[in-house]
Amino acid sequence: MQSYFKNKWLPYILLIPTFIVLIVFLFYPAFETFRLSLYKVHPFGIRKIFAGFYNFKKLFTSADYLHSFSVSFIFSVAVVVVGLFVALMIALLLNQKLKGQLIYRSFLIWPYALSPAIAGAIFRFLFNPANGYLGYFSSLIVGFEPPWLTNSTLALVVITAAATWKNLGYNIIFYLAGLQNVQKEALEAASIDGAGPVKRFSIVTFPLLSPITFFLLIMNLIYSYFASFGLIDVLTEGGPANGTNILIYQLYRDFFINSKTGYAAAESFILFTLVVLLTLIQFKTTGKKVHYQ
Repeated sequence: MQSYFKNKWLPYILLIPTFIVLIVFLFYPAFETFRLSLYKVHPFGIRKIFAGFYNFKKLFTSADYLHSFSVSFIFSVAVVVVGLFVALMIALLLNQKLKGQLIYRSFLIWPYALSPAIAGAIFRFLFNPANGYLGYFSSLIVGFEPPWLTNSTLALVVITAAATWKNLGYNIIFYLAGLQNVQKEALEAASIDGAGPVKRFSIVTFPLLSPITFFLLIMNLIYSYFASFGLIDVLTEGGPANGTNILIYQLYRDFFINSKTGYAAAESFILFTLVVLLTLIQFKTTGKKVHYQ
């Protein structure tokens, strides 16, 4: 059913607050960031020299930045895929009639309430090379302690696990809500037709969860690129050997530590553009497979 406004200007008037927020907090900062990226800026901001696309050219010829680019891609794919898969499996279990299910649900949602820095501190405490609990138990079980935070590959696995755990409650809430809205009649019809539990999930449940899965895909992608800074800063500080130095942490280093203002502005603009492009690609590809009931 379509709605009509008697006054043709009323819809635009109602959208003015939204436009103001978007202009002040999104479009203007993005424009200023791009403008600043075209300059070489003195470390103390005393003067600026117009340099055109020099900062962008320097970025894409920097081995450290390209390495950070690849680490970010691996990290984001792992967080999205592992996070959504584990959350869906747990949500399926929580959707069953279990004793004390409200307690289980509350415990699983709590990690999302923690700040990324606190989540990083918890995993730092667990994987600390000197006195971490997991290192101690692994030495008892397998006879040696893996270099969790001193090996670049293992450190990337640890921050992926930490980021996935931190966002797990958020994903579970949405999947659980979606599962509780799946039509029982459709499941019963599939069961009558001889479909087993796996078949019912693949042909009935999962397609009905496609809008939620698509939404979580976008949100987890944004989370992996932008919201993992605090966790990495506390847990690994981008190390060892830049093994966990994702784009947002490289941006922090160049701006706050190395005082490369124009260079960091170029990094910020590239990161923003990258996430927007990935989101648009997902809308063009994955979005076509979403079925809204």
